[in-house]
Amino acid sequence: MGESYWLAEPAQPLARVVRDGRPDVVVIGGGVTGCSCALTLAEGGLRVRLVEGRRIASGASGRNGGFALRGLAISYPEARQRFGGAAADLWRFTERSLERMEWLAGDALRRVGSFRLADDDELESLRAEYDALREDELEAEWLGDLPAPLDATFRGAILHPGDGSLQPARWVRRLAAHAAAAGAEILEETRIESLDALDAEHVVIATDGYTSGLLPELDRAIRPVRGQVIVTEPLQETLYPRPHYARHGFDYWQQTPDRRLVLGGRRDKDLEAEFTNEEALTEAIQSELESFAAELAGVEPRIEHRWSGIFGATEDQLPLVGRIPGHERAWVSAGYSGHGNVLGLACGELVAQAILGSPAPELEYFDPARLL
Repeated sequence: MGESYWLAEPAQPLARVVRDGRPDVVVIGGGVTGCSCALTLAEGGLRVRLVEGRRIASGASGRNGGFALRGLAISYPEARQRFGGAAADLWRFTERSLERMEWLAGDALRRVGSFRLADDDELESLRAEYDALREDELEAEWLGDLPAPLDATFRGAILHPGDGSLQPARWVRRLAAHAAAAGAEILEETRIESLDALDAEHVVIATDGYTSGLLPELDRAIRPVRGQVIVTEPLQETLYPRPHYARHGFDYWQQTPDRRLVLGGRRDKDLEAEFTNEEALTEAIQSELESFAAELAGVEPRIEHRWSGIFGATEDQLPLVGRIPGHERAWVSAGYSGHGNVLGLACGELVAQAILGSPAPELEYFDPARLL
């Protein structure tokens, strides 16, 4: 019952790439960020070795709710307050990453859109977010009249039409296969205890919430957060054909093509206990999720999968992406604050492009020096 539904899908073996001698870059972490970074570096002609302590996609990349969303973890109005006109540029940056994901992911991604939902308490702020998106000519639709059963609880929603539903483990395994085909050497079940032991010109830490122990300053800046998820038996009908999220992301759910309900969150019901790097299930959150599933389904469905995963959160809810201050050869791309499926792809590429000598302008917004 502790196995991720996504990871239960059989995996094709990766092409075996064996390189003698010193790599140019060692990438630590076999999730979306590490595989994205390795792919771009290998395509750029560098000798790349990716190391993963378990198996590809075994961390948060294969243990999340399967949402592929544009944007950042912060709301769009907050992004405009922080970045001014550059907020729209950052949203379009993530939209381009979604388009690249679609090209690379194949049937692991379905571009069905997403619903951001509001109850009475959130309605005003959500409407303001919609207005801000449209003012900056970002695609969004406002739904004031919601279909059943959403209308029983919620008062409005933003439809983000370009978002998608993801089979995240299949996606990251496929991304790893692209990296291997480009020439990256991938070593699974290989743990790194110290950066000092790595003989490479550059080292990239791409572990999101699993950074603990690699560098003390990263341990201080990136807080591990546990997310718990359940999956039901197939329901009688499809009620939620796209990703849905509400209560500032504390509730999220969707249905798979075979009508299983995938839902997670509710960590605010025992919030301090969920600030942890322990992949465990707790009675408090699991009970909340079971009740939530019955509420969404209208019946009490059988739960067939339960699991947890760890993501990394930063104080300002923006990732750390770039060279680590005080460590000339060390880079990081982590701390997506629960928004890592698309950002991980985008930011892994950002680090790789900088190492290849072509840093992109988006790097300045995620500079690790602001928190380290």
